[in-house]
Amino acid sequence: MMLGPIRTTPGRWFEDYPVGAVYVGGPVTVSEQDILDFARRYDPQPMHIDKASAEAGPFGGLIASGWHTGSLMMQMLARHFVPHPGNLPSPGLDELRWLRPVRPGDTLRLRVTVETARRSRSKPDIGVVTSLVELLNQGGDVVLSLKPVSLMRCRPAAEEGR
Repeated sequence: MMLGPIRTTPGRWFEDYPVGAVYVGGPVTVSEQDILDFARRYDPQPMHIDKASAEAGPFGGLIASGWHTGSLMMQMLARHFVPHPGNLPSPGLDELRWLRPVRPGDTLRLRVTVETARRSRSKPDIGVVTSLVELLNQGGDVVLSLKPVSLMRCRPAAEEGR
């Protein structure tokens, strides 16, 4: 796949998401307090809420919940990839992976690569985009990856040529 230009702002319509386009966003730095607050509310496992237990565990210290990492990814995805106003509800995603732990002080960046883009067979005013979403830490390591399916409105006839 040939990579297209790097973009930092979302498109408006399906036609703005060609195969190979790359969208980037961030950074977001994760604090220890962010990790503790999220985990206490949504994922109260020792590796996320108890520093002493986390230090004795397999990761050697406190780590963010994968769901917290996913929430940070979604914040950046909405800001730097999701089309405005052409977004529609997603039918789902594939291949969600938490590849490396996210630790206090990590700075995360988003990279989204459009893998496929086609018009819906049953609804030609809707485009279907599949992409590879990656969240990278300050060292360039991928900490989270997934492949969402995005439904997007096609450019209205009145907007053609813009």
